[in-house]
Amino acid sequence: MTTVDKPFDTMPEMAPSEVSEIWLGHLMSLLIPLTALAYVWTGPHVWYNGLLFIAPLAIFTWMDSRPRYERRQPVETLPSWPFDLLVYLVVAIHFLILAGLVRLFSEQSFFSIDTVMVFVLVGGNSGFSIITAHELIHRQEPGRRLLGRLLLSTVLYEHFYTEHLRGHHVRVGTPEDPATAHFGETYRSFWRRTVPAQFRSAWRLEARRLGDSEMSLFDPRVLGNRVLHGIAVGWGIAFAVLFFFGPVAFFAYVLQAFVAVRLLEAVNYFEHWGLKRKGSRVHASDSWDTYSWFTYYGLIGLSRHADHHAQPMRPYQQLRVREDAPVLPVGYLPLIDMVLGRNADFMELATAELKARGLGPFASESDEAIEIPVPRPSGAARFWAGLSPWLQWPVFLGGLLLLISTGAALEGGQWGDLQWGDFQGIAIRNGAIMGIIAAVLAVRYWVETRVQNGWISWGCGLMLLFGVGALSLPWLGV
Repeated sequence: MTTVDKPFDTMPEMAPSEVSEIWLGHLMSLLIPLTALAYVWTGPHVWYNGLLFIAPLAIFTWMDSRPRYERRQPVETLPSWPFDLLVYLVVAIHFLILAGLVRLFSEQSFFSIDTVMVFVLVGGNSGFSIITAHELIHRQEPGRRLLGRLLLSTVLYEHFYTEHLRGHHVRVGTPEDPATAHFGETYRSFWRRTVPAQFRSAWRLEARRLGDSEMSLFDPRVLGNRVLHGIAVGWGIAFAVLFFFGPVAFFAYVLQAFVAVRLLEAVNYFEHWGLKRKGSRVHASDSWDTYSWFTYYGLIGLSRHADHHAQPMRPYQQLRVREDAPVLPVGYLPLIDMVLGRNADFMELATAELKARGLGPFASESDEAIEIPVPRPSGAARFWAGLSPWLQWPVFLGGLLLLISTGAALEGGQWGDLQWGDFQGIAIRNGAIMGIIAAVLAVRYWVETRVQNGWISWGCGLMLLFGVGALSLPWLGV
């Protein structure tokens, strides 16, 4: 594995004539929210229409993996109000999406294509909204911080406010920081460790602020604990959804929160993986950066994480490139995909960069003394890897078909006894849909092998999916 190539040797400052380009560039941060907004307010969806909404996310991920970089330093005199307005607009869209989500699932079944898309689209946007909340809680104005905390409450993770500001930023790169992933640590292990550890840390920080880090839950001072306030607000909203819109909307709401937190912790995982702080001060080399153009503009400046830790109160449009920060070669969207689906590839890539820069475990030891991490797959992963490639897809599709068909049959019977005839009909219908999708993917692959162009092949595949889906309505009954 080669080390990360640096695309530029210098970091020029943006010229005043480029300011309008910067403003327009940051409008890309509306792409993910607007895609999710369009989905929830145009549903319920027939299956082939719902799947079409995956296309924008695929395009965004593809754009974020291209070798297009943004390393220019910002103009110091850039006015802040347009960028602040953009943050407020993203917040407003987030709440509109949640309103559309509960409306959508107050009217239809949980076992539908919309549930899958909640996992992908709405959960993905809620993860993006945590980025917005992160920007707001770093502002000094109490109103902005309160708005950021409210955003975090909608994903049931408000304690992030306390732990991130008073815990993570103080302890980053040290063994005491639960949000710093250790060298060799897999995302699976990190997830299991960091989620409860961050909550415990936030609770102790608040208890210490109230006068006793070991105070009992029955101590009256606990009522002033901000973590407790966040739990009350977050789950209060969730149970209000349950009361007013029903259990299906409630489960969809909790699902989007779970996905958002998974994405947040995937980002936390690769932002500091394997790095160790030298001394008491935080340095740029304690955080991973990426030069991705799409991440910088589409994810509210998140790519310049090293400068964020150096200057936590600096607004996103003023974050600077730090030459001494380790660099990952692609943007956040493909990195999330890599961490969640190909964790070993990420660890290999990051290890090569650490070794090249002499960071983390390579800062003071010889290469021979360091064991390069090899992730150990779980039992399920070992079983999956042991299957023949010809069996993996049939097993996966068969399991998915069984799950959806059984759930839909149960739901169709008002959660009563399973009717075999209902199950057969739903299974045949879902099997036909999966067959159509598999055939469309095969055609897309065939086109790409002929034209060597991903845009053309995916365009042909999506048009075919829409056409076949529309023609299948009479005989599939969906």
